[in-house]
Amino acid sequence: MSGGAVTAATTTEATQPSLDDATLVARARDGDVHAYEELVRRYQGPMFRLALRMLGSTGDAEDIVQDVFLTVWRRLGQLQQDAAFVGWLYRTTTNRCLNAIRARRPMADVDPDTTETRRGDARPERAAEVSAQMRALLDALEQLTPQQRACWLLREVHGRSYEEIAAAVDSSTTAVRGRIARARAQLAEVMQPWR
Repeated sequence: MSGGAVTAATTTEATQPSLDDATLVARARDGDVHAYEELVRRYQGPMFRLALRMLGSTGDAEDIVQDVFLTVWRRLGQLQQDAAFVGWLYRTTTNRCLNAIRARRPMADVDPDTTETRRGDARPERAAEVSAQMRALLDALEQLTPQQRACWLLREVHGRSYEEIAAAVDSSTTAVRGRIARARAQLAEVMQPWR
């Protein structure tokens, strides 16, 4: 009988409408571990991708993201506005990555197994071209300053606003725009042969 109760409870949970982030944050702040687990499920992928692209190491990215979510859980009570959670998460992840980059120079090689290519493409020459383009882009990203890399990734990959990026890197929107412009120019120059 207990198996049927679990199934009914699971079915009920699955049919409940998805709660917004602010509601989940409020519940998590009140000690609801399941609410925080849902926030982790929603944002661990984007935070991992950001950390991986900034650090170039799967292991380092996993460590940073795990540490970020643990720190955020412990400090959830310090968050002034529930709706600011996502920005806080991006800012915390970005800062941890920048600290890790400062602590180690040069940037570690990117694991080629994690470089995404279109596996459905049966033409080996196309797969090799895509792989070469990705390698060129990753090499070009390594040449950017850590701040330029963070700003460019937050804007171009994660779609964050200039204001959100400025908050994440503790800078002005003017400085963020400048860093992104310089990063775009540098990347465009390096990627010119691939156009």
